[in-house]
Amino acid sequence: MPSPSSREVIVEADGGSRGNPGPAGYGAVVLDPVTGETLAEAAEYIGVATNNVAEYKGLVAGLTAARELFPDATVHVRMDSKLVVEQMSGRWKIKHPDMKPLAAEAGRVFPAGRVRYEWIPRELNKHADRLANEAMDAGKQGRRWEPSGSTAALDTAAAARSAASLPPSGPPGDAAAGAARARAALATRTVEPSEASEQVDDGLFAPDEAVAAQARASLASAARTEVATQAEKAPQGEKAPQAEKAPQGWTGPDMGAPATFVLLRHGETALTPEKRFSGSGGTDPELSAAGLRQAEAVAEALAARGTIQAIVSSPLTRCRQTAAAVAARLGLDVQVERGLRETDFGAWEGMTFGEVRERYGDDLDAWLASPKAAPTGGGESFAAVARRVAATRDRLTAAHAGRTVLLVTHVTPIKTLVRLALGAPPESLFRMELSAASISAVAYYADGNASVRLLNDTSHLR
Repeated sequence: MPSPSSREVIVEADGGSRGNPGPAGYGAVVLDPVTGETLAEAAEYIGVATNNVAEYKGLVAGLTAARELFPDATVHVRMDSKLVVEQMSGRWKIKHPDMKPLAAEAGRVFPAGRVRYEWIPRELNKHADRLANEAMDAGKQGRRWEPSGSTAALDTAAAARSAASLPPSGPPGDAAAGAARARAALATRTVEPSEASEQVDDGLFAPDEAVAAQARASLASAARTEVATQAEKAPQGEKAPQAEKAPQGWTGPDMGAPATFVLLRHGETALTPEKRFSGSGGTDPELSAAGLRQAEAVAEALAARGTIQAIVSSPLTRCRQTAAAVAARLGLDVQVERGLRETDFGAWEGMTFGEVRERYGDDLDAWLASPKAAPTGGGESFAAVARRVAATRDRLTAAHAGRTVLLVTHVTPIKTLVRLALGAPPESLFRMELSAASISAVAYYADGNASVRLLNDTSHLR
């Protein structure tokens, strides 16, 4: 678990040049990932420069502001510059001599492992863009840019660092109340961390940042076009990506508290280490001795975090035993939900993949090729499982809006929830690995979008 001074923040940065090269400036903002509140702003007129140089200077300023606030933070950088994001992510080479030292400077602010980069459409980077234009306007008038109101670039640093050591208040996992407390605290320049922010810090039970909301829209726009409008920002000698308008009807992401499902796969049974098909149509095995130990270990880990507000379990024995171990530690009841049961593998129940290949080779090939194909002997197709799981998801999301709920279930339902949240094709089910007693998380928002934290985390078992 991170130290009290450690947390994740969002940095959004931009830069612009009126002439390319021409009078240029940058803007950067540091945001709270849970509430979306502005923690710091930075902007500056930098004289005559190119768009790309201004963008890099904005990145450096944003990272520096984040470090002043939280020296031990992990940082999620969001920019509409495809060039900067790809270069800082190491996927594109940095060829321009003016940008190499700026990229190196940006890379020194935080250790590389604590910064990740995401390209976002221009429409989602308006705050940083506004700051950059304010800085250029100020420079044109021969004055320095100054922050407005109480968002002076680093004035909140001391308050934020002090607040990081305050105890959380309110019921565990109450993200909505936590967000409200954070907003009120910022208004009085005293930041009180909520349980919701601690959940993000733990990296497990809350959506990652306002990432959660805004990255969803980012992905939707990215699906329509590879790059946002950047024709005026393209470096010399490189072809500018084609511009595309923002999707019509866009009104901004839903920032309401999500229903967060912590997805726990049951502990081991005797069939698990042998990698045998074990669905809802077989012998309904109990947890093995190893599985019981895993259930106790995950119960201890969840109790230590103190964020789970409800427990819902598959009706199968191995899940109910796992859920019971957690419930006993948390003092919660277990709700049984049939929609969370594992796939019925028909005649394949209890067999290894090789045994199925030997006996039912044609049926197995059909199953691997199409989600509509069912296992031999009246089993359940992945398409049928997806319909069942989606209906269950919708019921649980409506019933637990704004809450953090532990779902104790199986490989296929967990993979299906993740697949549907990502909008991934059915064949992606065969490309995920999910260990026994591992934990992942999906947050569902009122606008129908979702944010996935696929951890396959078994650190609590070591």
